[in-house]
Amino acid sequence: MTDRLPPFDPSQATPEQKAVLDEILSGPRGNLNGPFLGWIHSPELAQHAQRLGAFCRYETGLPLRLSELAILVTAQRWQAQAEWYIHYPIALKAGVPEAVAEAIRQGQRPSMADPDDALIFDFASELYDEKRVSDATYAKTVARFGHGVTINLVALLGYYALVAMTLNVFGMRAEGQETLPFAE
Repeated sequence: MTDRLPPFDPSQATPEQKAVLDEILSGPRGNLNGPFLGWIHSPELAQHAQRLGAFCRYETGLPLRLSELAILVTAQRWQAQAEWYIHYPIALKAGVPEAVAEAIRQGQRPSMADPDDALIFDFASELYDEKRVSDATYAKTVARFGHGVTINLVALLGYYALVAMTLNVFGMRAEGQETLPFAE
């Protein structure tokens, strides 16, 4: 996995670690791919983070396509190899056009036929690039999705930035990952 963290042996897991692993494996993810085997060294963080992640991934009120689009923008901004590798096929399956995903990967603004895609891209890009969201983009987002979903979108972006930071700091790769989407 990484040489920055000690290897994790599930047979030596503490009760707290076992509880986290069981919850992740029995939940909607069903696997430990991503930051979880890094976070498991801090089981209390792992438990809080994985629960927040389950909410951010599956319960924001956004369609899966838009959530995955936001995750791809995050992965590109952070150059998070494993995050992109894991979420790229999910995004395509959810309906993100391959040309849109490829433009994002290359750091370009894609041409988007769907106005919701463009709005999510603009919101995420402004937040990452400017550390703020303009009044115009904010107003469009709230008008389209409401305050609750807009708050959830901010949480989704923040959560996946945490995932990206974890993956990058500890040099983690996805299961089976042999290629890197971003140059190192």
